[in-house]
Amino acid sequence: MSVTATAPRRRRRIGVAAGISLLALAATGCSGLGRTAVGPVMYTKEHEAVVQVNSPSVRGCHRITSAGAHEVENETLVDVVLYRTPDCTGSGTTYVPTRSGDVTAPGSGPWRSYSFVH
Repeated sequence: MSVTATAPRRRRRIGVAAGISLLALAATGCSGLGRTAVGPVMYTKEHEAVVQVNSPSVRGCHRITSAGAHEVENETLVDVVLYRTPDCTGSGTTYVPTRSGDVTAPGSGPWRSYSFVH
């Protein structure tokens, strides 16, 4: 085998190894950022104003504006639980599966927070 044929092959191997290393580094680096729900959560608040939150974190409690929401659309890839309290506690929760929505019953009061089922 000649020296000129070995050099391109060696460069190709180094390039593949570098690419694999960068891919592994990127995957581990992104996992440290926290998982997101991938997609929007949309809710309608007073005066029919619509708020859209894109790819929120699956961790923790997410507050809805102080007036709350009376309609919620879950277009994420993760199921949501809606709460009538601002801190994701209490009874009277509503389960909203992925890619669906829900509307409050007349006189039942608005939702004030949500969390993800993960």
